[in-house]
Amino acid sequence: MPSDVSPALLKEAQRQHKLLSKGVINTYPEPNADGHDGLFLKILKSLKDDRPLKVKLGADPTAPDIHLGHAVVLQKMRDFQECGHIAQFLIGDYTALIGDPSGRNKTRPPLTEEEINQNAKTYMEQVFKVVKKDESVFQLLTNSTWLNKLSFADTIKLCAQVTVAQIVQREDFANRLAQNAPISMHELLYPIMQGYDSVAMDCDIELGGTDQTFNCLMGRQLMQAQNMPPQTVMTLPLLVGLDGTDKMSKSKNNYIGLTDDPADMFGKVMSIPDELMPSYFELLTNIGTDSLPKHPMDAKKLLGQTLVTRFHDESAAQAAQQDFETRFSKRDIPEDLQTFEVEEAELPLVDLLKRVEFAKSNNEARTFIKQNAVKIDGEPIQDINHVHTLTPAPVVLQAGKRRMIKVQKLA
Repeated sequence: MPSDVSPALLKEAQRQHKLLSKGVINTYPEPNADGHDGLFLKILKSLKDDRPLKVKLGADPTAPDIHLGHAVVLQKMRDFQECGHIAQFLIGDYTALIGDPSGRNKTRPPLTEEEINQNAKTYMEQVFKVVKKDESVFQLLTNSTWLNKLSFADTIKLCAQVTVAQIVQREDFANRLAQNAPISMHELLYPIMQGYDSVAMDCDIELGGTDQTFNCLMGRQLMQAQNMPPQTVMTLPLLVGLDGTDKMSKSKNNYIGLTDDPADMFGKVMSIPDELMPSYFELLTNIGTDSLPKHPMDAKKLLGQTLVTRFHDESAAQAAQQDFETRFSKRDIPEDLQTFEVEEAELPLVDLLKRVEFAKSNNEARTFIKQNAVKIDGEPIQDINHVHTLTPAPVVLQAGKRRMIKVQKLA
C-alpha cells in the first residue's frame, strides 16, 4: 500500500471495492502479495488522481433485443456510475460483421450492415433501462469509428502481437479443431479486434460475462504491447436461459428481452425452471435467497413482479400477474402441468395435437378443432389449418376439458 494514502481515501477505496466486486466471478490481475486485486488498485489510483475510471462494456448488435443476461453486467456498470465513474458503452457495429465466436460450435451467419444498424438503433433505449443517461457518467461509442480506419498493414501489426498458439488454445476454437469443425480466418481476428477496442478507448476496466474472459484479456495484452496501462478485467456470471441449459442468448431464443411487453415478460418468468430461481434472484434482484417463498410458483410470481416493475412499472406488473392468473389459475389449470417441448418454431395445430397424443390421426384432430374443443391459452381455435408459432415461453394446449398440457419450443 502506498505510504501517501490517507485513511479517508483508503476507506473510500475499500467502500467502492466492496460494492463493485459484489457478484464478480474473477478479477484480472488477481490479488497481489498485499491482497489487493486489479480493481482495488485502479480505484485507489482514481481517487489519488481525482480522475474517474473509464469502464468499458461492449455489445454486438446481432439482434434487436438486449436481454436479462445483459442486465447482469449492465447493473455492474450502473454500480460504477453510482461511484462517480464513467460508463463507456460500446456498440460493436464493426465487430458484428464478424460475429463473436465465443461459445460457438460453428461459424455465425453474417449480418448485413443494414441489419446491424437497425439493431443498434434499438439498443440505447434498452440500455438506459439500467444505466444512467447522465452525460457526466456515460459515453456511447461505436467501434467502426476506429476499426474502419485500420489499414491492412495496421491489422498485420496487431496480429504480430498475438500468437497462433494463444488463439487456438481458446476453448471454443480448441473444441472445434478437435471435432474437425471449420474455423474461418475472420473468426480468429475477432478477439484481436475486441482487444483493439480497449486500446482505442484507453479504458481502465472492462466488464464481461465469464465467456468473454479470453476476449477481455486480449485487450490487456494489446494495451501492454502499446505501453499503455492495461485494463483490469472483471467477469460476471452467465444467466442461464429459459431452456435451463444454455446461457441466455438471442441466437438460442431462450431469453427475456428488456423491452418485452409486461405480459410476455411475466409469462416467460413463469416458465423458468424451478431450480434456477435462486440464481435469477441473486443475479437480477436485491432480494436475498434466504427470504424467497418456498413454493417455486410463488417465487416466480415474486420474480415476475420484481422484474416487470423494474423495466416497466408497478401497475404493469400487477396487470401482468392478473392476466397470467386469469389465463391459468382461474381456468383451473394445474400449476404442475406437464410440459411438452418441440423443436419446430411453427407447427400445424393438427400435427401438434398428434404430437402430444391428444389425437391419433389427422381426421380426429380436425374433428376436435371443428367441435370447438381445442384451445390455446384458453382461446378456442376453429381453423383446421391453423399453424401455431412456438417460443420458449409455454402455452397451454387443451383438447376438451380434461386433456391439457403446456407446449413450448425447445431452445
